[in-house]
Amino acid sequence: MNKHQQEGNKDQLKGELKRVYGKATGNEKKEAEGNMDKAKGKLQETWGDAKEAFKDKK
Repeated sequence: MNKHQQEGNKDQLKGELKRVYGKATGNEKKEAEGNMDKAKGKLQETWGDAKEAFKDKK
């Protein structure tokens, strides 16, 4: 697992926690921030996956 995959996983977890907190408290802004963090994390993880796949091909 490379640093991009780790960061992506961390951001996805952070986003999920924010989203759940926002939903539980009725805070739509926090919920939206959580969704954005999750999307950012997924993108970062995908980038890490691509780098790993490319590295394995060499």
